[in-house]
Amino acid sequence: MCSSRFALASAIVILGLVCSACSSSYDSPAPTPSPITAPTPSPVPSPAPAPSGSSSSVTIPTGAAVLGDRAYNPDSINVAVGTTVTWMNTDTVSHTSTSNASGWDSGIVAPGGQFSFAFQTAGTYRYHCAIHPGMIGTVVVQ
Repeated sequence: MCSSRFALASAIVILGLVCSACSSSYDSPAPTPSPITAPTPSPVPSPAPAPSGSSSSVTIPTGAAVLGDRAYNPDSINVAVGTTVTWMNTDTVSHTSTSNASGWDSGIVAPGGQFSFAFQTAGTYRYHCAIHPGMIGTVVVQ
């Protein structure tokens, strides 16, 4: 009987030591969660809006790829400084409005799409379609 009491007492002491080792009095601080923020989107270059609010449009008609200097309607457009020109692709294939100098490049404008650019400086700007180089036009800014 004595040995069983001793075994029971030993088991209780061992169990107590194990439990006290598992629960210490030291509480580590919980990490402070960082606020979740959405990533900042990369800026997408876009033409500046016309300060005067004026605008003009150029249509890219059906069959423009073979129309040469008539591929942009009108093929030559006169606008005031600050005017935003919008190219509207009404053709069934993609086109671009690409400055011959380093003025602007619309990238691919799909059928039904459009591209706008604000002309802030007077001058004569010649442009073309990068896909169909025979397509040419001019914007005269006064």
